[in-house]
Amino acid sequence: MEQLLAAVDLGSNSFRLSIARIVQNEQSVQIYATDRLKETVRLAAGLDADRVLSEEAIQRAIAVLSRFGERLDNFPAGRVRAVATNTFRVARNVADFLPRAEAALGYPIEVISGQEEARLIYSGVIHELPPSINKRFVVDIGGGSTEFIIGQELEPLLMKSLAIGCVSYTKAYFPDGKVTEEGFIQAEIAARKEIEIISRQYRHLGWDEAFGSSGTAKALVATLEESGFSEKGITLDGMQKLKKVLIRHGSAHAPELHGLKPDRMEVLPAGLSIMMAIFSELQVKQMNQGDGALRVGVLYDMLGRDTSHDKRDETALVFMKRYHIDVRQAARVKKQALTFFDSILSDEPAADDLRRYLGWACDLHETGLSISQNNYHKHTAYVMANADMPGFSEAEQELLSFLTLGHQGKLDKLLAEAPTRAKWRLTLCLRLAVVFMRRRQPVTALPVTLETGEEKLKLCVGKKWLEDHPLTRYTLALEAAEWKKVGFTLDIVPT
Repeated sequence: MEQLLAAVDLGSNSFRLSIARIVQNEQSVQIYATDRLKETVRLAAGLDADRVLSEEAIQRAIAVLSRFGERLDNFPAGRVRAVATNTFRVARNVADFLPRAEAALGYPIEVISGQEEARLIYSGVIHELPPSINKRFVVDIGGGSTEFIIGQELEPLLMKSLAIGCVSYTKAYFPDGKVTEEGFIQAEIAARKEIEIISRQYRHLGWDEAFGSSGTAKALVATLEESGFSEKGITLDGMQKLKKVLIRHGSAHAPELHGLKPDRMEVLPAGLSIMMAIFSELQVKQMNQGDGALRVGVLYDMLGRDTSHDKRDETALVFMKRYHIDVRQAARVKKQALTFFDSILSDEPAADDLRRYLGWACDLHETGLSISQNNYHKHTAYVMANADMPGFSEAEQELLSFLTLGHQGKLDKLLAEAPTRAKWRLTLCLRLAVVFMRRRQPVTALPVTLETGEEKLKLCVGKKWLEDHPLTRYTLALEAAEWKKVGFTLDIVPT
């Protein structure tokens, strides 16, 4: 059963529209985004000292909502949910503004509480992450408020929304995007004062992993990593380096900053000051980017979805069906590849995760056949890297792309990735499994074993079996030559 659902997130900084295709069957429910619209409105900047929203800001909002309404034309009312956040909550003239906004959009708008916003944000983030029993801390720095959630699996345990946001703080401490050291000092003090109220409770409950789900967090991750200030994610040390650059240049328009989109430049200093306050008050060590956020939570809430199944397994099954993958062949390749894995990779760090990645690569390695038989592995790799794969992180999709690109053809195409030892070993397992399962027929246990050293690989194959399978023997000789080109010795040893 398929249907389209739409979520509209009316934030204090940006308005977002997500349209998703919902695929439901007896085993799973999947959300696939079919269209996304985002427009920067800076609604919170239109609030005056008395919290009255200016007509200019209202007009900006109405114009965007009219465009969203055009996109949603003919959607059944029950399949659209629009939620409005902090600026709608605090604006004193919201009673006058809201009917105009609803008329422009063409659908009712819910002004949700900070707690409800936090719940939906957590749901959206968690549904886009691999399942884990770890306690997870989610922070969403919005334009007018910041949500703090600690949860475990699908259950939020502690939620709070504070009235600190990147648009309101830009207006108060970095007017017109001008950055000063004094502005940073005042912004951080103000944010820490608010966060201090909840810090003891949050530190007492604690967490195992931290994720930032907002546009601010995404911008910080991209800027810190691409500018060389952080190796991975958000760190306090990386943010200190970024802060110095912003103060030195007086704005976010600094040539040494990379990965920062133009629409985030004005609000980045304020977002940075809030994030630094969060790290300091709550003693956060490191934070990764969490996808999903409010609009995805709204979509899942509409479905009433409640499952602890690994979304990545569900996604793999959906892709196998969508791309008409030969399930029996995938299973044969997977069984043999995992046998090789258990011989040479079971002692690797994070071996369980690596084994699962290899399994998914086996499931999906023939995805590209539905596009073209010629160079199908390249088509597969492209899909793995670029498709919307719920549950898979960007890094996980990149690994699947690497493995499926390398499962046949020349190996030197992988050198540009500077593969790790584990990546080479995973590629070897998949390539050899594909070679041995080339006949696409059920096989009994093969007389093969695989051993590896640092740069020397040894494949022992039954002598009689090799004599009975000359095509496989020839293909293995070609495989040995291919591995030699990338610096490895693959010995084919008859036994």
